[in-house]
Amino acid sequence: IPRLYALARFYRKHGVLTLAGGQHPDFLPTEALENDIDVVVHQEGELTVKEVLQTWQAKEDFGGVQGVSFLGPNGTLETTPSRPPITDFERLPLPHFGLLRFAKVTIFPVSRVRGCGNNCEFCSVKGKARCGSAERLVEQFAYLAETYRARKFFIVDDHFAQDRDESIRFCRLLADYQKRMGLRFFIFIQIRLEMAQDEELIDAMKECGIRVLAIGFESVIDEELRSMKKGMRARDMLDWTQRFRNAGFILHGMFIFGYPHRKGHRCDLGLKERVRRYKRFLRKARLDTVQVLHPVPLPGTALRARMEREGRLLSGDEISWEYYDGNFPLIQPDAPFQAEEIQSATLRIMRGFYRFNAMFMVALRVLLFPLAMLPLINVRSRFRSWYRPWRRNILGFAGWSLIQKWKKRFRADPFRQKLRRVLSRRRSGSVET
Repeated sequence: IPRLYALARFYRKHGVLTLAGGQHPDFLPTEALENDIDVVVHQEGELTVKEVLQTWQAKEDFGGVQGVSFLGPNGTLETTPSRPPITDFERLPLPHFGLLRFAKVTIFPVSRVRGCGNNCEFCSVKGKARCGSAERLVEQFAYLAETYRARKFFIVDDHFAQDRDESIRFCRLLADYQKRMGLRFFIFIQIRLEMAQDEELIDAMKECGIRVLAIGFESVIDEELRSMKKGMRARDMLDWTQRFRNAGFILHGMFIFGYPHRKGHRCDLGLKERVRRYKRFLRKARLDTVQVLHPVPLPGTALRARMEREGRLLSGDEISWEYYDGNFPLIQPDAPFQAEEIQSATLRIMRGFYRFNAMFMVALRVLLFPLAMLPLINVRSRFRSWYRPWRRNILGFAGWSLIQKWKKRFRADPFRQKLRRVLSRRRSGSVET
C-alpha cells in the first residue's frame, strides 16, 4: 500500500488521473483519497473504470458514475451508489497482456469464478459465487496460448471447484482443446482440501493439465480448526493430502500460526507443543512447499473487526501497512503468549521445513539418477518417482536461502523496536486504567 501511494504521488504530480481499486481502498477510501488517489473504484472495475475515464475526458463530475468515491469541491468524501455485481462475463473483453510493456509474464492469470461462499473470518472475499461459463474460461486459455504462446496458467479463483459440475466440464473441454492443438499446459489452482474425496474431479483435473494445488490448511491443531470453523480434523487432513499426493499433484500448503481464538474456544497447548505438532504434520504430509504466516487483520474482514472490539490490534501509526504481508505479528496473541514469541515459533516451523542440508540431497539424487531409471521399463513412471523428491529438495534449499535473506532484512528493519514501543504504550495504558 505505501508503494501504491508513492506511485500515485509521482503520477499525479505529472498531471495523470490516478485510480485505485481492490480490497484495501474499497474499505478505506478516505485514506486512499488523502494519499494522491483521485478516484477509488469499489468492487469490480471493468465497467466502472471505463465510465470514469469517459467522465474525466468530458470534464464532468464523477458523481454520475456508479460505484466510486472521490473528494468533493469542499474536500469531503463523496461515494456514489453501488454498481450491481457483474453476472454476464461474456460481455467483458479478454485481458490485454500486451499493455504490460515492461513486464515479462511467465504464469498467466485467468479466472471463471468471482466471490466465495466459505465466509472465512480472516478473508474479505465474500458473497455467493458468480460463475462464468466453462467455454469462457477455455477461450481465455486459447487466446493466451495462441497470442502470447502461454503454457503456464494460474486460475485465480479462490476455490476452483465451487461450481463442481461446471469445473469438471471445463477440465474436459480444456483437455480436448490441448489434444486438438498439440499443446500441454501447466496449471496452478487454489482448492479446498476435502475435494480430494472427489475422484471424478481429480481425474478431470489431471487430464487437463492441472499440476499444482494451493491449499489453505490454516492449522494442524484440532482446537484451532474448531475455532476457525474449518469443519475438519488434522487426521482427516493427512488422509486427504495423501490422496492428492497419490494422484500426482504438487502441493503447496498455507497455514496461519497463532490464530486468535473466539470466545468460548481455547487451546491449552504450550508454544513448544504447537511447534512440535506442526513439524510432525508437515513431515507426515510431505507437502512440496509451505508458507506459515501470522494472522493478518486485513481491512474489511471480520477478524479485524473482532480484534478492534477486543483491543488487540498492534498496528497503527508506527506499524503500518507495509507490514501486512503475513510475516509480522500484528495482533496481541492469546494469553500467555507474546507477539515476539509467536514470530520466533513461526520461523522455527519454516526452518524445520526448508533446510540447508536439502542441497546435499539434490546432489545425491543426481548421482542416483541412472540407478533410478533401471530397468528401462515404465521410464515415465520411474522418472516421476525420481523427479518429485529431487524437485522438493531443490525447493527446500531455495526456501532456506530465502529465509536467510528475509532474516537479514528483518534484523535491519525497525519493526522490533516499533513493536516494543507499541506494547510498552499498551502496558502503560493498562496500568493507568
